[in-house]
Amino acid sequence: MALKPEPTAPFHSVQYALRVLETVSKHGNGVTDAQISRETGLPTGHLASLLLTLRREGYVEQVSDGAYVIGASLLLLGSGAARRQALEDRLQHTLAELRDSVGAAVYLSRYVDGEVSVTQVADGPLTPAVNEWVDFRSSAHASAVGKCLLAQLDHDGRRDHISRHRTARLTSRTITNERILFSQLDAQAATVPVLDLQEYAVGTVCAAVPLTAGSAAGCLALSLPIEDAHRLRAAAETLSRRAAPVLLSLAL
Repeated sequence: MALKPEPTAPFHSVQYALRVLETVSKHGNGVTDAQISRETGLPTGHLASLLLTLRREGYVEQVSDGAYVIGASLLLLGSGAARRQALEDRLQHTLAELRDSVGAAVYLSRYVDGEVSVTQVADGPLTPAVNEWVDFRSSAHASAVGKCLLAQLDHDGRRDHISRHRTARLTSRTITNERILFSQLDAQAATVPVLDLQEYAVGTVCAAVPLTAGSAAGCLALSLPIEDAHRLRAAAETLSRRAAPVLLSLAL
């Protein structure tokens, strides 16, 4: 399905991060932040925070003279099965950090072959995952995950999905009218989290932010019990701010 061209905020951070990694890779013996700034054209202020993120995620390391070299996480992402396992482990670790940071179960989802797919989940005793009482593949119209993925498709892509998955009423808040649903999706800004306020399940609220890597639509999402609904917007904003490391892992 065709994707809407509007980029998301984390996407720009990943573009910059890839430029930095390309520069560091070219200098096998290390490169200073000043040299990285000159070669990438990134201002030192923005570069400093980006290097901090890359160091925290293990993509670059700082050696004794202050220069930067390629880190262990990037070296692990070689090829084949080893690369796939390293990527999954890195993503799961990042999702667990996000779970602890936002105090909610966190989900990584993709739109693959015309279907919603929740590929990884980070939950815990204090942050339980939502009960999938209706298959996520057939409830995209009601969940934050599904609506966030559908918002990244063009009109024909959405129509194709809805033609295969009926917009059933799951709660009293579920949007079942296709015209209203599509209108809301069209009005959804790429930089604003998509919310689900008990549309999928009574007693649960969710939020999702887009993650587009390559040609596939994706998203990060979180869920909270209704008694924690007052934390939803703040948690969603934190999720959005910290989406870049996840998108970087998907892009490598």
